[in-house]
This record gives sequence, structure tokens and C-alpha cells, in this order.
Amino acid sequence: MSDKPSVLFVCVHNAGRSQMAAAWLTHLAGDRVEVRSAGSAPGTQVNPAAVEAMREVGIDISAEIPKVLTVESVQASDVCITMGCGDVCPVFPGKRYLDWKLEDPAGQGIEAVRPIRDEIKALIENLIAEIAPEPTG
Repeated sequence: MSDKPSVLFVCVHNAGRSQMAAAWLTHLAGDRVEVRSAGSAPGTQVNPAAVEAMREVGIDISAEIPKVLTVESVQASDVCITMGCGDVCPVFPGKRYLDWKLEDPAGQGIEAVRPIRDEIKALIENLIAEIAPEPTG
């Protein structure tokens, strides 16, 4: 890994889980990590329930747009985290791959999305502690 690790979050539509994960990582790690997200079959907009769930914790993802997964985005990342579409993510030697088993928020209301949001936050906190801990001293 370089001085600044790069993480790519991938889910099918890049409209819910991967958008929330990217927002949490950006929010919690700041500029210590380069963050990307993409989808194997991107939707047309970010899930409104995901936008609302993140707004409740002070993070605005309303301007985000689902992006298509590219070979280049995988090659440029140190860690690739899939969320329900692991089979479509191209695999390259030297990259680290994780698959987070998270419920899909698609078509669900805010009540169902909140626990997914909170589970993603916990996973992100563990990831940060591993790849980009706070500098000491």
C-alpha cells in the first residue's frame, strides 16, 4: 500500500450500501484514505432512504451519483470491498478483497436502512483502525 491507502466500495447499483460506506470512510478518516465507490449495474440515483439515513447522522450524500465499476477503479485501489456483487468485481494480484454481507437497502424505508447504516459505520471504524489509524504523537 502507498502512504495513503485507497479503498473501493462496490455494490450492484452504487445507490445504497457502497454510497453509505464511502461517505462514512470519508467522514471518519478524512484525507488519510482515498475513497471510491461504484456499481456493477449502477442505478439512476442514490437511494432516498440512504440519503435520509446519512443525513440523520450529519453526512450529506444527496449530491452523489451512482458510478459504473471499471477495471481502472479496481486497479487504482488497495482494498476492494464488495457488498453483494463479489462475482463481478475483477480480481488483480496484490489487491485485498473483502466481501461485507450487508442487507440491501433497495426498496426499503428509513426504519430498515438505519441498522444497515450503523453496521456499515462499525465495519468502517474497524477498517480505518487497520489501514489508516490516527497518527500518534
